[in-house]
Amino acid sequence: MKKSYCPIDTFINTIKGKRKGTIILHLFQGNKRYSELVRLMPDISERMMTKQLKELEVDGLINRTVFPEVPPRVEYSLSTLGQEIHPVLKGMFKGGLLFEKSIDNT
Repeated sequence: MKKSYCPIDTFINTIKGKRKGTIILHLFQGNKRYSELVRLMPDISERMMTKQLKELEVDGLINRTVFPEVPPRVEYSLSTLGQEIHPVLKGMFKGGLLFEKSIDNT
């Protein structure tokens, strides 16, 4: 995460990316395995999903837990910071619905 001149830019630069906001919203509903996230978002490639998950982990928004099993089980969950930004993402979701509604009316 890189600090910007304005906190709004810092926030947007951190969550922008292919479906990062959607990943966070899915994880707010509960911990998910990688395969569950891929199933929930079929329009994102596995390569891109892996990249976005790594970036979210580096930025401290999600936790990655590897369970010592054979085969290894990996689970993703929201960090405290990820949980704290949920209301902002929920507001952005509602704003997106408003924009989509205005697009449909034109």
